Parts: sequence; structure tokens; C-alpha cells
Amino acid sequence: MARMMKAAIFVEPGRIVLDDKPMPEVGPLDALIKVTTTTICGTDVHILKGEYPVARGLTIGHEPVGIIHQLGSAVSGYQEGQRVIAGAITPSGWSSACQCGVSSQDGAGTPHGFKLMGGWKFGNTIDGCQAEYVLVPDAMANLAPVPDGLSDEQVLMCPDIMSTGFSGAERAGIRIGDTVAVFAQGPIGLCATAGAKLSGATTIIGVDRLAQRLTVSSQMGADHVIDASRLDPVDEIMRLTSGRGVDVAIEALGTQATFEACLKVLRPGGTLSSLGVYSTDLQIPLGAFAAGLGDHKIITSLCPGGSERMRRLMSVIESGRVDLSAMVTHRFKLDDIEQAYELFGHQRDGVLKVAITP
Repeated sequence: MARMMKAAIFVEPGRIVLDDKPMPEVGPLDALIKVTTTTICGTDVHILKGEYPVARGLTIGHEPVGIIHQLGSAVSGYQEGQRVIAGAITPSGWSSACQCGVSSQDGAGTPHGFKLMGGWKFGNTIDGCQAEYVLVPDAMANLAPVPDGLSDEQVLMCPDIMSTGFSGAERAGIRIGDTVAVFAQGPIGLCATAGAKLSGATTIIGVDRLAQRLTVSSQMGADHVIDASRLDPVDEIMRLTSGRGVDVAIEALGTQATFEACLKVLRPGGTLSSLGVYSTDLQIPLGAFAAGLGDHKIITSLCPGGSERMRRLMSVIESGRVDLSAMVTHRFKLDDIEQAYELFGHQRDGVLKVAITP
């Protein structure tokens, strides 16, 4: 009879509950991880609200820090008992998409090797990380050992929000001396702000409506912060740039208003880097789009995953170049995860990220 474990399970829109389910069976290429810390993501809230469909009974969550409990028979290079993380995106490593450098769109098993968002499996197409144990597929492509000097909370941002936020800066091709605007300073936007600074931007403008987030934005590297509840951010950014506009605008919320604002503040030939998860169709305003003649680029990104990506992100933390400790504002036990969802889903009490421990 299978051993049981606790897990946060999607029941129906509006309900994620903690319940028992069988521990996973470990296949040859898998690793079973005992989860020591995980968290809740804005995408999990989209799932909870029914805005992103997943199967009923699925374990939610995609940000694991833990200890290897059991290794598949074909897995080498790791040891049971080793501290590891895995990315929110767990590519196979061998599909056509992976070999083309877009492993987030991993299509392992499809005839052509591409699948839209196919690398996002945890809490989407397979059981996720808000549980006592999680099964990591293609373990050799996805497990990254945690350096001894780093705590769980220090690396908790690496699997998703740090990787996603940094990718917004990286894929925009930020250059030394660039001016960058980041719309929304939630966890993803704050990481995009930190990533823009690391990439060489010398003027970074953070936009949000919450004073506490703007304070953290300055800590992450924003040179100017704009309270969008008091000022029109488009007007203010054009004033700060003397009418030139920004080289890169990063959208980190997923709304029509922020997407439009990003396009409106771009200089001719600038890049809009979109990280938000949108719930409705987008419209492109004709004037800001220069009728299609402005040499603009619009780039989208899904969180890069894989073991080498995780190693690089942890090396950024270990070096002290970026300190994301201000991100974890609340802590809960797994037994109290329903309360954590209530707090995080309603964005109460200044929450940025919650740490969930056994």
C-alpha cells in the first residue's frame, strides 16, 4: 500500500485544500524530493480563481527547495540526502525546443519537439511542490545542488520569480547605460528591476501603486520610483527622460493598462519585454505602436529552467550581487497553507512572498 503525504490540491475554482494523497512512484530518470521550503506564486492564484485551467486533484506549486529522498535507477551525479532546488520549468533537455534554446517550450514526446509552455509541468501538467514530497522529472537536467552557505529562503526565489524577472531584462537585451522602466513592483517586477541593474542599466524607473513595494524597488536598484496612484506614470517617465522615452520597458503585471503604458514610454526602436500573465485579449494602441513603423520589439518570456540556469542564479545570490531576502514577508507551515492562500490571494498585510515549510 502506498505511503501517504500531505499536499495542497486543486479541488475546483475557488478551492485549493490540504489533503492526503499517495507519495509518487519514482521512475528511472526521476528524483523524489522531500520539500523543505516552497512558496505560492501569482500563477497559483490564477489557478485558484479558475483563470488558468488545471486538472482537479492536481497538487499545486512550482518552486521547490528540498532534500533528495530517492533517486531513479538511471540518475547519476547526485546523492540521496543532498540539498537541491529545481526550476519551476523542468525541461527534458533533449527535445527540439531545448536544442533550439527555448527549453521552456519543451515538446518532449511530440512529433516535432515543441509544445507551447511545455516546460512548465509542476502544478500544471504534473503534481507540484506544495506538498511534503515532489517528484522531479528528468532529474539530471533539472536538479541543482544548493551551496552550503545559502539558506532555503535565500534560494527560494531562484526557481521562478528570480529566473522570470531576470529573463525580462536578459531577453530585452539591456545594454550598459540603458534607461529601463519596470511596470509593477510585485515579486516578478522587483526581480526584473534587480536584473536590469545587473545587466548594466544606469537609469531604472520602478512603477507601482503601493508605497512599501516602491521602497523595496529602490533597494533592488530603482533610481526613480513612481507612485501610479498619485502620478500618471507615462507622463512622469517622459518627463524624467526629457521626452526621449526608455530603451526598455518591462511589463510585470499582465494587464492591458500596464502593457499600453509600456508601449507609450518606449523610444523609437525600443523593446517591450512582457512578463505578465494576461487573462484577456490585448489591444495595441495605434499611436504608441506608430502604426507598426516604430522599429519596436515586443518580447515575451516564460521562466527559464534547468539545472544550469538554477546554478547561475544561486551564484548571483552567493556572490552578494543581489539580496532578495526582503521578498519573504510571511511564513507559514504546510498545515496552514489554506490561510497562506487567503493572505497571498488578497494581497493583504504588505505580502510579497510567503515561505511554506513542513
